[in-house]
Parts: sequence; C-alpha cells; structure tokens
Amino acid sequence: MKMTFRWYPDAHAVDLDYIRQIPGVTGIVGELPKPVGAVWPLDEILSLKRRVEEHGLALEVIESVKVHEDIKLGLKSRDTYIAAYIETLQNLGKAGIKTVCYDFMPVFDWMRTETARRLPDGSTTLAYDPETISRTDPLQADFALCDWEAVYSHDELARMFTLYEEVGEKGLWKNLEYFLKAVVPEAEKAGVRMAMHPDDPCWPVFGLPRIITGEKNIDRLLAIVDSPFNALTLCSGSLGCSAENDLPRLVYKYASMDRIAFGHVRNIKRLPDGGFEESAHFSRAGSLDVVAIMKAYHDAGYQGFLRPDHGRMIWGERGGAGYGLYDRALGAMYLSGIWETLEKTQGIR
Repeated sequence: MKMTFRWYPDAHAVDLDYIRQIPGVTGIVGELPKPVGAVWPLDEILSLKRRVEEHGLALEVIESVKVHEDIKLGLKSRDTYIAAYIETLQNLGKAGIKTVCYDFMPVFDWMRTETARRLPDGSTTLAYDPETISRTDPLQADFALCDWEAVYSHDELARMFTLYEEVGEKGLWKNLEYFLKAVVPEAEKAGVRMAMHPDDPCWPVFGLPRIITGEKNIDRLLAIVDSPFNALTLCSGSLGCSAENDLPRLVYKYASMDRIAFGHVRNIKRLPDGGFEESAHFSRAGSLDVVAIMKAYHDAGYQGFLRPDHGRMIWGERGGAGYGLYDRALGAMYLSGIWETLEKTQGIR
C-alpha cells in the first residue's frame, strides 16, 4: 500500500512541505486546472511533476481528468472530446503517471447541502440533508450546493436536465460503454489505469441518473472492458452512504481481482433521515468500520494507492471544505497505523 495525499496546485493549496512532514505519505494526488475537455499538454504535466518532486514527494495519481458532459450525453461532439481525453492519457503516460481517477456522474460530481455543518466537538464538516434536496429546485437555487453552481448558468443547467431526462439510466450506461471501449485500450497502451470513482452519494439526485452505486453496477462496469486498466477508485465514503454496501467485502472482492487502482478511505455518519455527515476517519466517529476496510485491503494483498479522503475543518483551520491539512493528516496517520499493525501481527493469532 502506498499512502498519498490530495493536493491542489493553486493559491489556497496546503503547502507541499507540510504534506511531506506527515509520516508515511510519499505521494501526491494532483491535477492541472484545465477546462473540461481540453488536452493536458505534456510540458505542463512535467512541470507539475517537477514541482511535486522538488518537495521530496512523487506525483502518483491524477484526480481528475474529467469526462466532458457531451460524452455522458452521447452527443455528436463526443468523439472530439474522446480524442482529446485519449491524448491527455497519452501525455500522462509519457510523464510516468500510472493512475487516473475519473467519474461519470451527470452535471455535477459530489453533492452536499452543507459544507460547514458544526459538529458537537466544534469542528465543521460536509453534510447531506435529503429534506433540503427535496425542497430545492436546482434550476432556481441561488446558493451553491456544490461546485457545479459556479460552472453552469441556469440556462445551461436547464438544457442539460432536459437532455438527461431523454438519456435516462439506460442511455447513460450505453454512453459509458461507448466511452470505455474507445478509451481503455488506448489507456492500456499508455500504461495508465482508468479508476472510476463511485457516485457520491450513491443514489439519483434531482432526478438525474446515477449508475456507479453498488456491487451489481460495479460488476457491470468492470465487465464492459475486462481489463485491469478498467478499474476502480473505491471510495468508502461514497459507497458507504448506503448501508446496503458492505464495504469490507467489496474492498476484498475487487482488490483480490486487481480491479482497484486507487482507494479513498474516509468515514461517514449515516443519519436517521437518510442523510449523512462526514466524520473523522476514526471508526467510532461514524458508521463505517475503517479497521475492517483496511484489513480487507491488507488481506487481499493490495499494493496500490490509498489516500485519506475528505476531512473535517479542525483547530480553527480555514481553507477548502474537506481539504484542510490537519484532519486529513490525522486520517493518514490513523490509516497508516492500522496498516502497520496488520503488517506486524500478520500470522500472529
């Protein structure tokens, strides 16, 4: 297992020198802030890589090379965007990047109704309230539920909602199959594993279809192109929103098949109303057994990348919600401590 840390190369980023001080963290999960659908130039990828390496770390994973909406919708323009996506993968492969995280969620990726819900201990966290969703018209909302509010105008949103109503779940699967059959063979040539992130949360939102939600659909995804280059970013928090998803069993199953290229490990607390709050990584802080999840990775012989996922904002820290330094550093140490214990007690019963 290789412990990595998500880092954004912008003015508000956590300092790379701080990240390198977290014991056990050797790699960075990074990105280039390019428009969706644009080719990532090789020289800019190499520049990003050098910037990370100058701080004693390795650029291990790219998160994310986003899939253009025209591809998900199956529009005539999709082949142009698929060609650009393949060129980006080729450039990443030339730069030595082996794993790309991406998703296939319509319109927006993660969805939360609050980015700073105050917890009893005084920290703040991301949260999802189904009642807020049920009474919100996304075409009229004048507040940001997620970063998609800053990307699309209301007219653009209205157009996409209409198009997705026509596409539906069946059409989204068809468009995903078209994308994967075009891209995965080229990714394999480039030596880059495609690692699909589950839908977050793992159910439809505002009537938009979501398809990467649990075991049955993950099996279907992996069968589209039966290759280790058609793999998963297995996110415990995204799949853990539903109690129907047995995270330790899913981790062991897909890691044993060598179909997990990247793991996001975090905890959430499911609430009686069907919503959830993101909690500390510590198992007893939420609804997920993080020790059992890490044991499943260990017992399956997982050798890939993991990272602590979203964290709370603690100790007065300011920054991007979920992506401060302190709580994610605690998470990295907690996960590494579990892993070290599993390694040292292996064979001792």
